[in-house]
Amino acid sequence: MNPSSCQLPISFSIEKLQNDLQTCETNLWTPHFNTNRYEGKWTSVSLRSQSGLETDILSFADKEYKNTPLLDSCPYFKEIMDWFECEKEAVRLLRLGPNSEIKEHVDNDTSYEDGFFRIHVPIVTNSEVYFYVDKKLVPMKMGECWYANFQLPHSVQNKSSEPRIHLTLDCIRNDWSDELFSKMGFDVNCVYKKQYSDEVKQQIIAELSRNPSETNVKIIAELQSQMNS
Repeated sequence: MNPSSCQLPISFSIEKLQNDLQTCETNLWTPHFNTNRYEGKWTSVSLRSQSGLETDILSFADKEYKNTPLLDSCPYFKEIMDWFECEKEAVRLLRLGPNSEIKEHVDNDTSYEDGFFRIHVPIVTNSEVYFYVDKKLVPMKMGECWYANFQLPHSVQNKSSEPRIHLTLDCIRNDWSDELFSKMGFDVNCVYKKQYSDEVKQQIIAELSRNPSETNVKIIAELQSQMNS
């Protein structure tokens, strides 16, 4: 089985990251739409979204995405995006406020094995921020570049007096990324066999219920059947 998280073999300039962040501080940061998922403040601004608006922070698979005008003023963020030689969906800045928490949850179909990978680049963080994936602490530092399998239960606690801000990129797997992940020790031919506890199944059902579709209804029914068997 592939690791639940992995640091990529590249790092970025903290100074340049924070310079571009300053450009974004004047824009409207939108509260996360799922208010049941967090306590405190969790806001975002988009560099790439479905509508092309900075305030559109929704992230759904198989949709068309386009760069927002804000990206034109953030050359280093654009440089980072271009480093990833693959299709990008949502690209956002995610801010978790001081003394705030993102509760444990799962994001369906967000593992590399699903053909998707979400990248985190910390811009502002500290030792009092605790990021867990599959119950394991992921020690992300500023300027580093990380992948995590967000199909697994994950949570974040910011116990500090300053915000935690990450650049996140939702990317589509391709031959270029397969070569990169292979070098990091991933088995790119691995088929992820999804075996979940009832607790995780409940979390997946809750997430799918927020984005109703014919496919999601079928998945929910299958998960409920497994739980009742």
